[in-house]
Amino acid sequence: MAKLHFIYATMNAGKSTLLLQAAYNYRERGMRVATLISALDNRAGKGFIGSRIGLKAEAEAFGPDEDLFSAIKADHEASPLSCVFVDEAQFMTTDQVWQLARIVDVLDIPVMAYGLRTDFRGELFPGSKALLAIADELTEARSICHCGRKATMVVRMGEDGKAQRDGAQVLIGGNETYTSLCRRHWQLAFAAEEVHSAA
Repeated sequence: MAKLHFIYATMNAGKSTLLLQAAYNYRERGMRVATLISALDNRAGKGFIGSRIGLKAEAEAFGPDEDLFSAIKADHEASPLSCVFVDEAQFMTTDQVWQLARIVDVLDIPVMAYGLRTDFRGELFPGSKALLAIADELTEARSICHCGRKATMVVRMGEDGKAQRDGAQVLIGGNETYTSLCRRHWQLAFAAEEVHSAA
């Protein structure tokens, strides 16, 4: 039976690499897949999924108003799909996550959604919140903090090199903007900022 999977992690855990490898495995066995990416993330170019290690593949870019169920249903009817892969799933709306669930439940197509769990403030993204609530399978892809512990948080660094507490939830960036940390060092990054502010 098809399932809705949410594979989550911090930045730099290799989520996009895992997605591209899994999609390649399906295609290598003659199976057809759909690959989707949020239009908000165009770091690899609009309509491309790219990884830090240099892998890159075309994908269908979707915005917040797109009906993913209808798009996949039409694609599946034209030529059967074996799996749907979604990158940057944290940027989906709650409705779109439910559309993924309908792809699984109505069309019987497995869906593999990859994304961040929390933002730089330690708060859930809307798409991640919905996926954590309704996904059939939850898998954590691991990254490590500079101390060697498991990284579970991400800090956004300002141009001054200090951790930012405020700002828009969505700011597309890579290693120049974000650093993955364990919870202890994430808290210490903000404590250091408080010390600087008080001085």
